[in-house]
Amino acid sequence: MTALDGVLDALVAAGTTAGLPGAAVRDEGERLAAAVAESVTGAGPAWLAALGRPDGDLTPFFVAAASARRWRHAPTDLLTSLVAARSPHAGPYADALAHVASAACDLGTPDLQVVAAASVTAAVQRAAANTTPPPTPTPPGVREQSSTPTPTPPGVREQSSSPVPGLDRTLTTPGVGGASPAVDDAPPEKTFDELLAELDALVGLDRVKREIRQQAEVLRVERLRADAGLTRPSLTRHLVFVGNPGTGKTTVARLVAGLYRALGLLSSGHLVEVDRSELVAGYLGQTATKTTEVVTKALGGVLFIDEAYSLAEDQYGAEAVNTLVKDMEDHRDELVVIVAGYPLPMARFLTTNPGLESRFATTIAFDDYTDAQLREIFALAARKADFEPSDETLDLVEQVVAAQPRHEGFGNGRLARNLLDRAVLRHAWRLRDVPTPTVEQLRTLLPADLATDVADVATDLPVPDDEPVVAPAGADDSPADSPADDPPHDEPAPVNPSDTDPAGGGPAPRPEEPA
Repeated sequence: MTALDGVLDALVAAGTTAGLPGAAVRDEGERLAAAVAESVTGAGPAWLAALGRPDGDLTPFFVAAASARRWRHAPTDLLTSLVAARSPHAGPYADALAHVASAACDLGTPDLQVVAAASVTAAVQRAAANTTPPPTPTPPGVREQSSTPTPTPPGVREQSSSPVPGLDRTLTTPGVGGASPAVDDAPPEKTFDELLAELDALVGLDRVKREIRQQAEVLRVERLRADAGLTRPSLTRHLVFVGNPGTGKTTVARLVAGLYRALGLLSSGHLVEVDRSELVAGYLGQTATKTTEVVTKALGGVLFIDEAYSLAEDQYGAEAVNTLVKDMEDHRDELVVIVAGYPLPMARFLTTNPGLESRFATTIAFDDYTDAQLREIFALAARKADFEPSDETLDLVEQVVAAQPRHEGFGNGRLARNLLDRAVLRHAWRLRDVPTPTVEQLRTLLPADLATDVADVATDLPVPDDEPVVAPAGADDSPADSPADDPPHDEPAPVNPSDTDPAGGGPAPRPEEPA
């Protein structure tokens, strides 16, 4: 038995104890392992061998990895269902998922960045269930701080709301049958005013905040008129979110779901986040059933369709759209749909079906963050992970993001998260020869920790020289930032068959990570 096979068996045991179907649990674990190891050289054959599948065809590996990429930074669907049901088994199941992410690092030949990314994935699963990993020994010379909570890894959001949109992804599929009942000490649901305050606390997004507030107030008055026995106007509650990746679309969608629940317009206010692959099946005639199943999971809450414009590419997507329009009409009082994507593709998407434009009457544009706002997002995310960037570091972050062209696809909050992830790696590498670093050294991010980002992202900016990199002996002519002094970088990923959409038969949609 391989290490991966063993942790998958443990995951199935934890899942069946929680009342989840064993086959679905194992499938989820296999897909998560593939997603974590996707970029690792040799991971595909190792994954197939660990699962006892025929080798020679890596397509199943890449299909599994593509279907679970979002779980690298978000809880899995079955874990989400346990959390939504307040199941006491959510914690053990999250721990089992974390072990799957760790075991995936044994597939192929991973490097430092893959191991770090797997640690983030494990922390995401545990954070969703409010569990923490076993305590690790305190390094010599470092004072133990027993009263300090375990810091959240960079790019990972805790259960509480974050003022840093673009750095988190939201719990998705609710209510898998068989999940344990809610426990008595479930946290109270947030009020309408609390959710509006949470919206106001987000960085930037002034226009979005204004339009969401206006929409919420219109619906609040509509509800009051209905309660008073007055004529209820026919207002569409469905929304279109347009903007570049990382501009907070998923974060705001989650708040919209909560606001609609607080207004009594939705029964649960949960968010189900999907993309084309979760709506479109492999053959015509199957897509309608698949789409309706997703809609059923979203009843009582909000269905958030990421990169919805990809449904306009072929007849498979058209079938999903036709089914969605019908289901929206059949469940008009039980469902809110939010579609999201780039502005121009979304405008074309709304013209592909006569029922779309009439049902999506409100479009909210998410502007790119300014340089100062991205600096603030970086600082907030760093401090949430118990790092403290120096003023000089934040100045350099602002220079790096200022050098980025604001074209379609600009990463926004995702860029800030990536800068922080890489800075944390370089910070660890910088301290590799310090046997007993102080707490201040462990927390402080210096400009040198961003040196790789300057070279990669903005080559015209000067590399900080407050901590010059010393070339090894005998390599005087080598570049100052030599591979020997940098943490390892990812190997080029193998060609991914999932770059074509196996479900729809067309090209895969442009990647977007609204959050």
